[in-house]
Amino acid sequence: MTAESDLAFDPWDPAFLADPYPAYAELRERGRVHWFEPTHQWLVPHHADVSALLRERRLGRTYQHRFTHEEFGRTAPPPEQEPFHTLNDHGMLDLEPPDHTRIRRLVSKAFTPRTVERLKPYVEGLAADLVSALVDAGGGDLLRDVAEPLPVAVIAEMLGIPESDRAPLRPWSADICGMYELKPSGESATKAVRASVEFSEYLRELIAERRAKPGDDLISGLIAAHDEDDRLTEQEMISTCVLLLNAGHEATVNSTVNGWAALFQNPGQLAALRADHSLVPSAVEELMRYDTPLQLFERWVLDDIEIDGTVIPRGAEIAMLFGSANHDPAVFTDPARLDLTRADNPHISFSAGIHYCIGAPLARIELAASMRALLEQAPMLRLAEEPERKPNFVIRGLEGLAVEV
Repeated sequence: MTAESDLAFDPWDPAFLADPYPAYAELRERGRVHWFEPTHQWLVPHHADVSALLRERRLGRTYQHRFTHEEFGRTAPPPEQEPFHTLNDHGMLDLEPPDHTRIRRLVSKAFTPRTVERLKPYVEGLAADLVSALVDAGGGDLLRDVAEPLPVAVIAEMLGIPESDRAPLRPWSADICGMYELKPSGESATKAVRASVEFSEYLRELIAERRAKPGDDLISGLIAAHDEDDRLTEQEMISTCVLLLNAGHEATVNSTVNGWAALFQNPGQLAALRADHSLVPSAVEELMRYDTPLQLFERWVLDDIEIDGTVIPRGAEIAMLFGSANHDPAVFTDPARLDLTRADNPHISFSAGIHYCIGAPLARIELAASMRALLEQAPMLRLAEEPERKPNFVIRGLEGLAVEV
């Protein structure tokens, strides 16, 4: 175990945010678990430990199915943040069995391989149209013009959100996701609460419309679940829709721009991809590993657990470092090298265990579709200016990615 003062890990340092991977290497070299005082968390940097802990039932995304805040030694969130926590705490990502099992079983019907495969022509057509508009304009912001609108449109289409209502979805999502950073500011909390209220009110009205007039969409499907064991409360339905939208595009957006930024920094790999489009599937996996969109995933310790001789007590919080695990040389040969032909690539960018990303197959289709469209329609795409990284650690992305055709 290493004390926080000795670590290079500093999630608020711009230099660390620009490239956290050397600091991760130091963490891995110095031990399997580290106490980080600023956030009162135990950092876990190794792939084997992260992978095992994601499947560990002594950990949980919540503790409230077993303990009160007081019993767990924690302070309840401030009352003014209640709208955010009500929304967040009823989504399946922050639930444990049996509630997690019930909701995931119902939602997973919309993400079966057959259902996702049926979406493929729609996703590919939309990606082609977005890239075509970018090419016609001679370039633009890859984030704004392609990376964002594609997954937002796909998940909104699945949920049955009318096109005319989609403009606020991305801003709402961004404001809510600000609360997932380490030690979010008061301003971030205020934005997240406002977005939670507005998004919830919108979905409550949409759900009422679907009850009166069902459609061929996921919200109507959730309403129509007649099995008492599966039925969702209205709050669970609202929280599920918000989670699907946030998780359904946030990682895809950031994977797209992080990936293309990495390709521009590795011109040899980009040239190989341009020469052989059959590399697209392995390129998608490697780019998600190389610059991981979700750097950290937190779990609560529900029962004492031991890691490398260190007992981590009930009530503690473990921060699993996905970005570090994806660069662990014990698992990945030469992990700092971008290798689009990497065959053995057990990255954990989609998590693992019961919280494995339910939308992973759809995300892969979206990432591959936009990549193919750009390779085909803009074969000489190039960077127009150096991108600026967002000042976030947990959700890793760029402010924009200016490109020229």
